[in-house]
Amino acid sequence: MSYTESLLKENRRESENTLRILNRFQDSYATWKPHPKSMPALDMAKHVVQLHLWLKQAIQKNEFDFLTDIKPMHAETFEDLQNLLERGRDDNEKFIKESGPGFWDDSFILRAGDHIIMNGTRKEAVRYVLFNHLIHHRGQLSVYLRMLEIPVPGIYGPSADEQ
Repeated sequence: MSYTESLLKENRRESENTLRILNRFQDSYATWKPHPKSMPALDMAKHVVQLHLWLKQAIQKNEFDFLTDIKPMHAETFEDLQNLLERGRDDNEKFIKESGPGFWDDSFILRAGDHIIMNGTRKEAVRYVLFNHLIHHRGQLSVYLRMLEIPVPGIYGPSADEQ
């Protein structure tokens, strides 16, 4: 299987996994957070969706600067986020298909101003910065569900609520 085919499958699978989490939230939980240091539920969900969208928005560039390149996410509800994610998934698929195989081995720099966060290939950025990062935060969001006593959907297999 080519890297392009693998990335298309992973983009689809991870988007569907995130949608399963988002579908469980009601807007009445938007400002809820499990701890004073935690993000409110809607903000955490925005961050997860934004990471999905960065596949195209960030990786199409040679360099992405958190201080200047992040676009504000306009979403007021969990349904808004679901719609943004579905459109973003489709945009990502088109972008992946249009990018040649060599594109993913090209250099990519992720920075916050002068601070270099990552200097490697686009493949590395997709794996280590985007997907691992979004999986981490989506996991946190699943804990929000648990603490709210909302059944947690299975992500990579059944959850305790689906047995």
